[in-house]
Amino acid sequence: INIRMEKNFAPCDALHCFGLYMGTSAITILTALMALHGTMELPMALMLIVYSYVMFNTIEAANNSLHILEMLDTVAEKLQSIDNAEFIDKDGKNILINHFDIEFKDVSFGYDSREVLSHVSFTIPENTTTAIVGPSGSGKTTICNLLARFYDVKKGYITVGGQNVKDFTCDSLLKNISMVFQNVYLFHDTIRNNILFGAPNATEEEMIAAAKAARCHDFIMALPDGFDTMIGEGGATLSGGEKQRISIARCMLKDAPIVILDEATASVDVDNESYIQEAISELVKNKTLLVIAHRLNTIRDADNIIVIKEGNIAEQGTHNELIALNGIYKNMVELQNKNN
Repeated sequence: INIRMEKNFAPCDALHCFGLYMGTSAITILTALMALHGTMELPMALMLIVYSYVMFNTIEAANNSLHILEMLDTVAEKLQSIDNAEFIDKDGKNILINHFDIEFKDVSFGYDSREVLSHVSFTIPENTTTAIVGPSGSGKTTICNLLARFYDVKKGYITVGGQNVKDFTCDSLLKNISMVFQNVYLFHDTIRNNILFGAPNATEEEMIAAAKAARCHDFIMALPDGFDTMIGEGGATLSGGEKQRISIARCMLKDAPIVILDEATASVDVDNESYIQEAISELVKNKTLLVIAHRLNTIRDADNIIVIKEGNIAEQGTHNELIALNGIYKNMVELQNKNN
């Protein structure tokens, strides 16, 4: 919006300033010539020159003020839209569920006019692993965002434990879900508080057990202040692998029955990957798991693999079933093996 406003303002402002400066220059030249030829007294010529600068500077300031008012009006509209926005879960209820199967039924979703998912349907039974693969921009992460109800579906519905996610409050839904993302965000706080963010009422012993299970206890204890070490904004003082393991410890402490892994090892170096894979294996025991896979060799044993292409389910089945289809998944596996 700001770029568009500047594009609209810049040509008019340039033309306006050019006219003002040309006018000032013309008055200066004319009055100087008239004073030299004796048709105007020198004090009068000097007064006109000074007055032209004062007048045109005032006009230029007024023009800039109009532009500022236009920007303020746009900001006020943004603030008003935020003030009038409705909470996504205003009609939600605190619902307790005792089984954790997931179903996407004829789900369609788009950002503004761009459709990302189109009539997507699949089921994730409780305590099974479902992997989602596909090219970048195909809608994999959007599926995770819709399940966690960061957005609401445009068409169709999503259920968790037989309940439509729209019936939950966000808090009661997210109590059942732990998420580990590719890009981990940690708060500018101690390691202790970053881990306890998953379960604020956990005991010291539970927190340490989660850190050990996430394979991050050793490197934390090697830091000057251990668990009380301050982390920079966004976790800037830690490596990518260390941030991932702290994120996994946070999820372990939360101990939610549904786990979403969004390419959790995609940007991690080989040295850290083995530690993170061990930590993830601990995290997902006896859980309903939805994983977005970047490295296909990590999801060979998944109970179901869903191949997304251009917002649609192109293929679905186990690793061996998809290889036998000789389609998109097999091509992806062969291409990744060739690159390795």
